[in-house]
Amino acid sequence: MYSVITVEREFGCGGGEIAEELAHRLGWKLWDQTLTEEIAKLANVDCASVERRQEKVDSTFHRLAKIFWRGSYERSMPHTGEEFFDADCMVEMGCRVMDRAAREGNCVIVGRGAPYFLREHPGAFHVFLYAPYAEKLRRLQASGSRISSDPEELLHTVDRDRIAFVKRYFNADWPTRSLYHVMLNTAIGDEIVIKTILDTMHTLERKPTHTLTSFPHAGEQAHV
Repeated sequence: MYSVITVEREFGCGGGEIAEELAHRLGWKLWDQTLTEEIAKLANVDCASVERRQEKVDSTFHRLAKIFWRGSYERSMPHTGEEFFDADCMVEMGCRVMDRAAREGNCVIVGRGAPYFLREHPGAFHVFLYAPYAEKLRRLQASGSRISSDPEELLHTVDRDRIAFVKRYFNADWPTRSLYHVMLNTAIGDEIVIKTILDTMHTLERKPTHTLTSFPHAGEQAHV
């Protein structure tokens, strides 16, 4: 039986909202902004410091990590004290928090490299969501005040930075297609996407286990 759903997504495709509705229908815990808050707590950095850090660029990979870890409409996070917080710390703490979340089970985890961290977890069902450029732009423009930067600029930069982050820490492509149970175009409508995810997950629960692509842990050499 699956007890974890990871939802990786292209920026602007509505993945955060879909993940929230999945969690609601299943009665499971949603790890989106909560994941950011837990890592901030583990890093001993308050949320205000995390928000301020989001806008500060210390190095290329610090910037990449900041963007990769942002939530549905993109926020960031921290280590033990703001002066020690960097991408390596974020990967280490993210792994710890996600491992705990997966062990507790009955949860939906949004982004943050969850399908890579939990690639060997037998109870994890991995989803990748994407959409055409026009659909993502429409969704971002409809989000109004939830984003502070130019939507078109974000669409050209956020996923590019996620690609670089995954290459840096997992030596893998983003998205790694063989990692996911389903990949869906959200332009077909959120309700259809949600139904397809749940139907597929429940169908696979009734069949023998299929092994998906396995990757080494962060920092190790990948063979893909």
